[in-house]
Amino acid sequence: MECRLTIKALSTKIAGMDKKTVLFAAIFLLLLAGCAAAWFVIGRADTGTEAVITVDGEVYKTVDLSKVKTAYDIEIDTEYGHNTVHVEPGAISVSEADCPDGICVRQGKISTGGVPIICMPHRLSIAISGGDIDA
Repeated sequence: MECRLTIKALSTKIAGMDKKTVLFAAIFLLLLAGCAAAWFVIGRADTGTEAVITVDGEVYKTVDLSKVKTAYDIEIDTEYGHNTVHVEPGAISVSEADCPDGICVRQGKISTGGVPIICMPHRLSIAISGGDIDA
């Protein structure tokens, strides 16, 4: 049993459908293509390499993750508490914190823009932004 679908056979099948079905299929395919295009654009946005560490609304440190060759830790001690920020090639995370909830530690590492790491009790945030650092 051979299954061959040619353009002529396809056009005959489409011509046999009622207009509502063809219209529904066309709208569905357009929506699917639109969603795929949006996913592609959004997935490519915010692919920066600069991690900006902010404490109490002030920039504490910026790290270009694309230039990190070996992992290291940044100890942050403020009046609000202690955080250990772990920096590795292409990613950053909070590895230790003495805050009561520990959400910032459980969030894990981030490597692209989108969702930042936030430690509300310590007023710490880490976000990934564009790749150019002004020196």
